[in-house]
Amino acid sequence: MAYRFVSLNAWGGREWDSLRAWVPDIDADILCLQEVIRAPDPSPEWLTYNDPNRILPQRADLFVDVSALLPGHIGYFAPAARGTLTDNTGQEHASEHGIAVWVRRSLALSHLRQDFVWGSYRSGGWGEEPVPRAIQIGRISGLPGGSFCFAHFHGLRDPSGKGDIPSRRVQTDNVLRLLGGFAVLKEPLILAGDFNVLPDNPMFTDLATLGIRDQITANGISDTRTTLYSKPQRFADYLLTNQTIDIHRFEVPAQPELSDHRPLILDFDLQV
Repeated sequence: MAYRFVSLNAWGGREWDSLRAWVPDIDADILCLQEVIRAPDPSPEWLTYNDPNRILPQRADLFVDVSALLPGHIGYFAPAARGTLTDNTGQEHASEHGIAVWVRRSLALSHLRQDFVWGSYRSGGWGEEPVPRAIQIGRISGLPGGSFCFAHFHGLRDPSGKGDIPSRRVQTDNVLRLLGGFAVLKEPLILAGDFNVLPDNPMFTDLATLGIRDQITANGISDTRTTLYSKPQRFADYLLTNQTIDIHRFEVPAQPELSDHRPLILDFDLQV
C-alpha cells in the first residue's frame, strides 16, 4: 500500500485561492506546512505582518482554514512565537506563528513530539531575527509493513543569508538530538521542511549519520522556489529518507503556485 507525504512552506496562506483548491486535491496522508498562522481570538480573515524588511498579507487563521478543508484528517499546530498582526484599519490582533501537520484519521499517530530546533516559545512579540523555530516528529503505527516516523521543521532565517553560521550548527545539533532520541534504529524515517540552508551545508553530512539522504540533490532538483520568489538563490526546501522508505515517486512541481515555495510530494511504501 502506498502513502503520500507532502511538505510545503505555506507563506502564511498568502496565495490562499490556489492553496484552498490544492489542499484537498493533493490527497496527502500526511500534510506538513511551515509558516502557519493561528488566531488565538476571533479576527478578520486577512491580517498583515509588517517589519522593516517585509510587509506580508497573512491568513489570520490558516490552521483553521486548512483544517476545514480536510475533514478526514486531524490537525496539530506547533506554535513558535506569539505577536500581533494588523488589520486594514491598523488595529492589532494577537497571532501565533508556527508549523502544523494534518494526519489522515485512518492512520494511527501513536507518538507525536513538538519541540524547537532553535530557541524556545516566544510569547512577547516577534522580536529580532532569528525567531524561534519549531519541529514536529511523529510515528505512524499499525501498518502492514510496521511503522514509520516523519518529521518536519522550519529552519531559522538569518539576515546574513543561508550560509553555514554558528546558529545553524546549533539547529543541526538539535535536529540530530531530537530525531536520534525518537526514531528507532533503522525505522523508516522521513525528514522534510524549509531548512533555509544551501545544499552544501554540513548539516546534510551530519544527518547522514542517521541514515537519511536528501532527495532534492539526489534527484538533480535545482529549484524549490516559485516565480513569486525573486531572489536568485533557489534552494530552501529538502526531503530526506532512509533506505527503508521505498520511494514510488518524488515530485517538486512548479505549478500550481501555492506560495513562494514549491511543495515536496513523496509517494512511498515501507520495505518489508
